[in-house]
Amino acid sequence: MGKYIDLQNDIFSVFAMQAWTDEGILTYPSSVVPDNPGTEFIRIDIIPSGSGVNLISTSGIVIVDIFTLISLGPKRSSEIADLLDIHLSGKSFNTGAGTTQFKGSNFSPIKQDRVNTSLGMATYSINFNHFGVL
Repeated sequence: MGKYIDLQNDIFSVFAMQAWTDEGILTYPSSVVPDNPGTEFIRIDIIPSGSGVNLISTSGIVIVDIFTLISLGPKRSSEIADLLDIHLSGKSFNTGAGTTQFKGSNFSPIKQDRVNTSLGMATYSINFNHFGVL
């Protein structure tokens, strides 16, 4: 396959693992807008933005929008960001066509969602390197 689909497979495989699904947080790609997503979920956006060590490698950032009830304040979104760190920060994943390695993360505090004002949205981001295999 290609580096972008391999990268996507690596990243979304993390959220399909039992360890993540056991957290009970609904997880969607950024392009999916469910009719009724619930009151707590995350939305993942993968942004490749740099070259890697060879033609089928790349680097970039994963941005995770964290949605929680605004009435809960910043605590729950911070807890979810910590869970994301447990599952991603400093970890490497390989689904067969290369390896995706995550670095450190950043977290932006909660603000009211413009679409659904009962929800708050915080942003978690983490840099990655994807090493393709020639």
